[in-house]
Amino acid sequence: MSNLPPCPQCSSEYTYEDRNVLVCPECGKEWQDGIDGEGEERPVVKDANGNDLYEGDSATLIKDLKVKGSSTVLKIGTKARINRIVQGDHNIDCRVDKVGEMMLKSELVKKIND
Repeated sequence: MSNLPPCPQCSSEYTYEDRNVLVCPECGKEWQDGIDGEGEERPVVKDANGNDLYEGDSATLIKDLKVKGSSTVLKIGTKARINRIVQGDHNIDCRVDKVGEMMLKSELVKKIND
């Protein structure tokens, strides 16, 4: 089994390497590993178990979290869809089920296979 990342555009796991470029056979996107479409290096982000997180991945919370500025509590196991990886303390920008868009620390989630 290959260790290639999924397609950043359609999240297909059937990517393959052609010389120094990764290619997605489903949507046709081509990119270099570690570099996004604009030619900038992406930060390497790992979940609580040490798995690499990529845009388009799904993850679940590993502990209950209070939502800042609200009385809402996100329960353990709540699913989140990662929209993008960013620099900073809260390094994943994601959509959390039944709550909406928010930023989380990657150490508080674990990657799941859809």
